[in-house]
Amino acid sequence: MPSAAENHFPPVATWRINAMRFLFLLMAGFMGAMYVWPQLLFDWAEWDMNRGLAKSMLAALALMSLWGVRYPMQMLPLMLYEVAWKTIWLILIAGRAWMADKWTPDIEGLFYDCIGIIIAYFIVPWRYVWARYIKQPMEPLQTRK
Repeated sequence: MPSAAENHFPPVATWRINAMRFLFLLMAGFMGAMYVWPQLLFDWAEWDMNRGLAKSMLAALALMSLWGVRYPMQMLPLMLYEVAWKTIWLILIAGRAWMADKWTPDIEGLFYDCIGIIIAYFIVPWRYVWARYIKQPMEPLQTRK
């Protein structure tokens, strides 16, 4: 078991924590309340299974983002998930479509929905992420008796 000194993580500035709260609020508000939830409640009838699945996952992400407003550091993995999937989509889907000259209105629309994630790169406390999720020793696979 690591000692208390080994579990010391870099401090995170209050402005950064509050900025993360604001990002979580944006995720919950814009993505959830203004976009995904109304679609799930009123426009679902013509969707195929994959679109319904994607919208349901985004709705859950938006709902869980409300916890991030209250507990931004504990919900940091949710923010990292949002950063990861949008970055992957921007590079591997939108980027390749643009380079192959296969840009469509659907890709353009989702591009504008995802590009704002760049703001998170400046707000996420990367030193804390490194210390907490990469450098910290793994939790034991089983308890010691």
